[in-house]
Amino acid sequence: MPVRVFTVALSGVEAIPVEVEVDLSFGLPGTTIVGLPDSAVKESRERVRSALRNSGYDYPDRKITVNLAPADLRKEGSGFDLPLAVGLLAAEGKIPREALKEHLFLGELSLDGRLKGVRGALPVALSARDLGFSRLVLPRENAREASLARDLEILAFEHLSQVVEYLHGRFRPDPPEPFEPPPPRYEVDLADLVGQEQARRALEVAAAGGHNLLLIGPPGAGKTMLARRLPTILPELSLEEALETSRIYSVAGLLSPERPFVTERPFRSPHHTISEVGLIGGGTQLRPGEISLAHHGILFLDELPEFNRRALEALREPLEEGRVTITRATGSVTFPARFMLVCAMNPCRCGHYGDPRRACRCSPQEIRRYRSKLSGPLLDRLDIHLEVPAVDHRELSAERRGEPSEAVRRRVEAARRRQEERYGRTGYLNAHLGPREIQKWCQAEESARKLLERACERLGLSARAYHRVLKLARTIADLEGEEKISAAHVSEALQYRSLDRILLGG
Repeated sequence: MPVRVFTVALSGVEAIPVEVEVDLSFGLPGTTIVGLPDSAVKESRERVRSALRNSGYDYPDRKITVNLAPADLRKEGSGFDLPLAVGLLAAEGKIPREALKEHLFLGELSLDGRLKGVRGALPVALSARDLGFSRLVLPRENAREASLARDLEILAFEHLSQVVEYLHGRFRPDPPEPFEPPPPRYEVDLADLVGQEQARRALEVAAAGGHNLLLIGPPGAGKTMLARRLPTILPELSLEEALETSRIYSVAGLLSPERPFVTERPFRSPHHTISEVGLIGGGTQLRPGEISLAHHGILFLDELPEFNRRALEALREPLEEGRVTITRATGSVTFPARFMLVCAMNPCRCGHYGDPRRACRCSPQEIRRYRSKLSGPLLDRLDIHLEVPAVDHRELSAERRGEPSEAVRRRVEAARRRQEERYGRTGYLNAHLGPREIQKWCQAEESARKLLERACERLGLSARAYHRVLKLARTIADLEGEEKISAAHVSEALQYRSLDRILLGG
């Protein structure tokens, strides 16, 4: 009768239960693995063969059939080594079958029988708990990461022989060391910035409402400094947000035994040569891209016009939906992608267009060609367009410091609390509002509505840009503790959209 061992397969950031069925029968000796295994799973029979022999156990000299159910789900990775080895030993009677109950097994085997860490231990542990398993058997390397799943016994081993001894009741592993997430620490502070008062205000508005931001200015104006200090004024990750983000990093293989949990809001800054797959996600094994690694954090694209045009256009749907669905011939997965997009660019290719101190060397055609790399639909999804002028050297030599990040973060947190109370959803911000919600929650005074209508006529704003201005005004009102949007709030919001016509070549 076949032996059943339980494990999981990863699909995006979700772990799907898999039954490893092992059957020994008479016939020519050999091992057949069915159930849509990839190359790494097919190669597991050779790793398991050597691991068993080098651990003092014989590999069955019979016809072996291994079924990975459900058979229509593609199985990837090396985490099936341990459940396959346990299944073979149980099929030969070297492990009591009753001992396998309520256990879920995961782990890669080296040729000498040592257990090696695998990616995805955190989503596996969370799924094991939700599926009703009481114990998870996995490598010691993944123990602290998996221990973040409460109400689940984590059994971490270093060698296959220890697993066998445990299933016989002759060995008990030490529990994993508890991991206490340290508070976030930042090496930079908003107080480091000199001048740029309007840009500092724009950062505060963006942080309070979760708005996307575009910074335009000459080289050395401080665009990158501004972007890198944005995480310091964002609220700390909640436990739910930290778990969601950690699941993604676990699937991507970016968690370590020393740091098995994401405690700070991600700040991802890919180089402009990144491919569409690297930015959005995908590949042969459908891994998360930079937009998913920036979930609940910031994706910073410096030198925006230098990025691949197709990669930039692929950002449009995730910016609206907060997730990305990737479909390939091998399957389809959905990754979370709720992030703040912060971009920086020069006003022209040489970087000095509009700079009073240095002359621009670009022709009007070159300037237009440089800016035309950004499409109107993408610009519509950037809530704030802000010019960042160069800082005067006299301000740089002054000793006064700006307002520290902590003071700004307190205002941002207060504004976000107002939004959560208004919408009744944790983490739901003004930037996420849909058309119906805008109509309901972005009520403006008569003077504010008339001001916005006149501005739309003059600037030629699209319907999406119109809604963006309203959402920005809603955030500005929240920062000031006002329920109704006034003309002053709309006026400030319009300042952050005044570059629409310029960037579109108008």
